[in-house]
Amino acid sequence: MQQRDYDCAKEYTLSLFSGKYKIVIIYHLFHDGTLRFSQLQRLLDGATHKVLTQQLQELRADGVITRREERINNRKAVYYSLTLIGASLMPIVEAMFSWGSARLAALQLAEPKG
Repeated sequence: MQQRDYDCAKEYTLSLFSGKYKIVIIYHLFHDGTLRFSQLQRLLDGATHKVLTQQLQELRADGVITRREERINNRKAVYYSLTLIGASLMPIVEAMFSWGSARLAALQLAEPKG
């Protein structure tokens, strides 16, 4: 956040979501709870390791998620969870989903998977 300049609160809020998978990551961590990297990658069909890593790093830097490492059977397991700040974004995410669903219905387009 220190490296970015924002002209208004809307710009700052939007920056928390800007990125290919950030909204979906926030959604899944809220509804599914703590997830491992591999679980997130399966949920985000088509997400490359590099892009997912970048999105998770940005969300972590913004205080939206936390990252926890554990050793399980001599292997490192990495877990991601939503912070209270991240959970506070859910009304915005849900409002965006509702608006998008209504707009697609108005345009008579098929609703994409949510």
